[in-house]
Amino acid sequence: MSVQVRPLGDKDFFSWLGLFEGYSEFYQSELTDEKALRVWSWIIDKNHGLDGAVAVNDDGDLIGFTLFREVPRTLSGDHGLFVDDLFVTPDARGTGAGRALLDYAREHAKKHGLGGIQLITAADNETAQVLYDQAGTRTDWVTYEIEV
Repeated sequence: MSVQVRPLGDKDFFSWLGLFEGYSEFYQSELTDEKALRVWSWIIDKNHGLDGAVAVNDDGDLIGFTLFREVPRTLSGDHGLFVDDLFVTPDARGTGAGRALLDYAREHAKKHGLGGIQLITAADNETAQVLYDQAGTRTDWVTYEIEV
């Protein structure tokens, strides 16, 4: 199976929604219609910082997606790309789709003169960690979340 990666487009909503449902289920995060529509509106709004791409198989089916955004990097004095989400359907894992999505993000960062890419995953997501260990360097930073 070959994999092509392209930007998310206006007509991708329903196919992307299926992927986003799978992603939300994987992370045991409730996905409401309101949340899905809000995220989609961010993706397609050219004035919003969130952007994305999809992996497509030979049949034209969407098999994965990534969402990313430019962020300032104060200690570097430049901007980087933060990959918020990367998901590949279970039956398409191992096909190179995840790597292709990361390569797309890397090319996006290069094209826009960004200094680097940062991403996170769950501590127990060993499949993603194998890919990320191949693509980059694991850092010593510890991530925290504070509810407001």
